[in-house]
Amino acid sequence: MLEIIKAAGWPIYPLLLASIISVALIIERVVALRHAKVVPAGLLKRAVGEFKRGANNDKLLEDLDAHSPLGRVLSAGLRNVNASREIMKESIEEAGSAVSHELNRYLTTLGTIASVSPLMGLFGTVVGMIEIFGSQSPTGTNPMQLAHGISVALYNTGFGLVIAIPSLIAWRHFRALADGFVVEMEQQAVRLVEYMHGERK
Repeated sequence: MLEIIKAAGWPIYPLLLASIISVALIIERVVALRHAKVVPAGLLKRAVGEFKRGANNDKLLEDLDAHSPLGRVLSAGLRNVNASREIMKESIEEAGSAVSHELNRYLTTLGTIASVSPLMGLFGTVVGMIEIFGSQSPTGTNPMQLAHGISVALYNTGFGLVIAIPSLIAWRHFRALADGFVVEMEQQAVRLVEYMHGERK
């Protein structure tokens, strides 16, 4: 691997940095966007049941805030349960916007890496081509410089694509996952409003 990096020349270093950042972001999002962590099953019914019992609602709301993104949305609605339906919905929407922003965290960076990596690889290709042309001299061609220029051009192009393709796949997957979670939270928030306003049992 070290020999490949040496053969690829200095343009490979920005690509290596981009690959490390991309892998770190993918791992972080895999951990953060687990279904059980974002929208835990049965949380709505449990929260409504405990809230209606009214033993310690302040503690319940604090626990919901710290529990999960869905918990924060439900907590925002339950804090305004004695207000009108419209105010309760507004508070849920505000909390939902913050949660949606959090679910999409780092995805812009991942998308940028997916878009920029091929261009960084192309830059390495251009540097390699310059070295190839630099190997030409009036006395002939320098084989070592020619080989190095070809290595720089090809390795950087390959590395750029190797980084861009998984990053793009991960970006699209995580974006779809986050959008799905937002829709699921919206549905549960509507159920919460209906439960608390007596329209659903």
